[in-house]
Parts: sequence; structure tokens; C-alpha cells
Amino acid sequence: MGSSSMPTNNMKYRFLGNSGLLVSKFGFGSFVTFDMQMDFEKSYAVFERAFQSGVNFFDSAETYADGEAEKFIGKIVKTGVERGVWSREDLVLTTKLFFGTKLAQGGGGPNDTGLSRKHIVEGMKGSLKRFDLDYVDVVFCHRQDPYTPMEEIVRGMNYMIEQGWAFYWGTSEWTGAEIIEACEVADRLGLIRPVSLRYCSPALHDGLF
Repeated sequence: MGSSSMPTNNMKYRFLGNSGLLVSKFGFGSFVTFDMQMDFEKSYAVFERAFQSGVNFFDSAETYADGEAEKFIGKIVKTGVERGVWSREDLVLTTKLFFGTKLAQGGGGPNDTGLSRKHIVEGMKGSLKRFDLDYVDVVFCHRQDPYTPMEEIVRGMNYMIEQGWAFYWGTSEWTGAEIIEACEVADRLGLIRPVSLRYCSPALHDGLF
């Protein structure tokens, strides 16, 4: 079985936050792409085209298509490895935790969402099972959890890294004050800070900062 390194192209790569991880300037998301709009072969073809164009950053979330998007990406990754198009190491795979996989069923049980240590650990295990992979590169807190102490969140995300389930953690749609608090807690405890913020539409979220 062969493997391929990143193709030669004009894609620009940037360090993710203050980490040493290089990611493509453009990423590929799976919010409504996989399972909901395209079958597997079409999804694979789009993913491969993105990779051949220099994209190495591929994002998902536990809640996308109630977990089916992660299954699609995992199958795509393994198929590309088997076909010698890429190796797992060529890809930066990310996912996000908070909403769980049962939004379409009303949200599930009381601990199936949020950023409690319980959901961080169980949610991450569930994501890796759906991906059928040993690890992802980055895990984002999909939203901030006002009901869970920041120390619990920071410790939970660091535990996940210590287990080898991810290399880095980040935040998604947190306010500036919340990010500062997370960094201060991490520094006080000698733990790893979040390396990146995922920020969506300025038109929708200008009030965050």
C-alpha cells in the first residue's frame, strides 16, 4: 500500500495560533456536506479534490448530521490511505464537542451536551469511534458552557490531550473574556492553553468581542 505526501501547489500554510502546527489557509468543513447532501463517492471526490488543491485542514463536529459526518470523514480518510492518495499524517483533522449527537431527538439526556468532564471524555470517545481513528489533531469546544467551571473545562481538555486523543484544543465562538479566563486558568494550573479560536460570521457574532 502506497502513501502520498502533500501535493505540490500554491496553497499557503499558517501556524495554528501559537502552536507549531501548520494548516492550510483554506479549510474544508462538513456542516451540511456529508450524509445530508452527498453520498460517499461524491463526498470522497470532493475531499480528494480539496487535498489535491493543498487543503490539509478538515473539520467536523460530533453534532454534524448527528454524528454521521464524522463517520463519513473517517471512511474517506481510510479510503484515501488505502488508495495511496494520502497518509493519516498528511491530514489535520478537527472536531468539536458540546452539542452531542442527539439534537434531532431533542438533545438526549442531561449530560449528553455541554463541557462537563463527563461529556468531554465520553464525547471524545464517541467521536473517535465514529471516525474509526485513534486520534484527531485538534478538538474545539463548540460553544462555551456557562454552567461548568472553567477549571473543569480546561482540565477536561488537557486530559483528552494526555490520553493521546488529540494534540491541541481550541474554542469556538467564545468571547474574548472567556478565552482570557481559560488561558489564565491553564497558566495557573500549568496546563495547555487553547491554541485557536474558531470564529464564524462577523455579522452574526460581532457582540462576542
